Amino acid sequence: MDTSSTKSALDEATVRRLDRDHVFHSWSAQALIDPLPIASASGSYFTDYQGNRFLDFSSQLVNINIGYQHPKVVAAIVEQAQRLCTVQPAFANDVRSEAAGLIAEVAPGDLNRVFFTNGGAEANENAVRMARLHTGRHKVLAAYRSYHGATAGAIALTGDPRRWASEPGMPGVVRYWGPYLYRSAFHAQSEAEEAERALSHLRDIIAVEGPHTVAAVILETVVGTNGILVPPDGYLAGVRELCDEFGIVMIADEVMAGFGRCGEWFAVDRWGVVPDLITFAKGVNSGYVPLGGVVLSERVAASFAERPYPGGLTYSGHPLACASALASITVMRDEGIVDHARDLGRDVIGPALASLAETHPSVGEVRGLGVFWALELVKDRTTREPLVPFNATGAAAAPMAEFAAACKQMGLWPFTHFNRTHVVPPCPITEGEVRSGLEILDQALAVADRYTSEA
Repeated sequence: MDTSSTKSALDEATVRRLDRDHVFHSWSAQALIDPLPIASASGSYFTDYQGNRFLDFSSQLVNINIGYQHPKVVAAIVEQAQRLCTVQPAFANDVRSEAAGLIAEVAPGDLNRVFFTNGGAEANENAVRMARLHTGRHKVLAAYRSYHGATAGAIALTGDPRRWASEPGMPGVVRYWGPYLYRSAFHAQSEAEEAERALSHLRDIIAVEGPHTVAAVILETVVGTNGILVPPDGYLAGVRELCDEFGIVMIADEVMAGFGRCGEWFAVDRWGVVPDLITFAKGVNSGYVPLGGVVLSERVAASFAERPYPGGLTYSGHPLACASALASITVMRDEGIVDHARDLGRDVIGPALASLAETHPSVGEVRGLGVFWALELVKDRTTREPLVPFNATGAAAAPMAEFAAACKQMGLWPFTHFNRTHVVPPCPITEGEVRSGLEILDQALAVADRYTSEA
């Protein structure tokens, strides 16, 4: 099935006009934006109405893990739509059951039950609810450098500035600093020292908050939008030990890091750690139809064996979404996409980005794994002053805006946040496509270099 040639019945001018007249966009000042209309997409590329083709180094919102318009996933959605479009969650459904079974199969340890949601924010909301009910406690420890979604509870869990406008929010959230050696909150000089001090810090917070009041520690296994912060070896195992010691539920937010993005089915697999709950969305079906969920350990699930779980969604486990997830996971297995992402990160992306760092004074640090990488851009590599200030807007953010514009002009669509650009293409991207994108990135970094102390 060739889906790449499908065209919209509307012309570009009409799409723009209707968008401006009727669509209210997220995270935006409505009068200050001009969204680019997209006509089609295929593989690792999308195309606008002018025929400009962009290599997508953002995977939209880091969710097109399987690539655009995979024919087997599209076919599965079509087949399911022709057979049964929807059924409410109180019924059993074949594709929902099969999708849950496959997710449980690739999840670690005894995480064997799946509660389906419509996206990642709802997954985190429900994970926290489960943890609170399971423990009978109310506090949740959440990191400053994090993003967990934009619903009322999820935005309260979020550590980055996007939460500010929604405060005061859900009570019981307590902040902590996670590991980030490049800008260590603990003055660490090595990965081992950073892990040790970050864990000591977390233990202290649990102690002063009262362990008997803490229901959960939630963390992004690999921090996503806030920097692609890969935890040092030993950190996640240390969090697991702290949670076990104090009877706290460990929640791993894998909405962005899961399903191949880090070269594993779930990023926790890289460190052999089994959380109590894993939240997922995005890569489970690459957003072809909205879907998210919570994978529960048998221990947490047992809390609701004889008492009802007080939560639910009309579209939980929607058949079209589950059909797409079932097809996507099957394709990832059959085509070796998870292994491909791991190998690509180790053998191609990582070494190539390290090479860019040697030649561009604006690159302060390279970090990542799989197809999940970040370049931290700085004005001065010695002082590590960011290329733009924290949470910069307007003129202060100009260097990053100019860098992004240069990428787009050359046919590369970047993912930028604060002073970082992320390299997060679809997992099946070829080595040739990666190298083509990195050549563009190399040229665009010259824009950032002009703002450094070495310019």
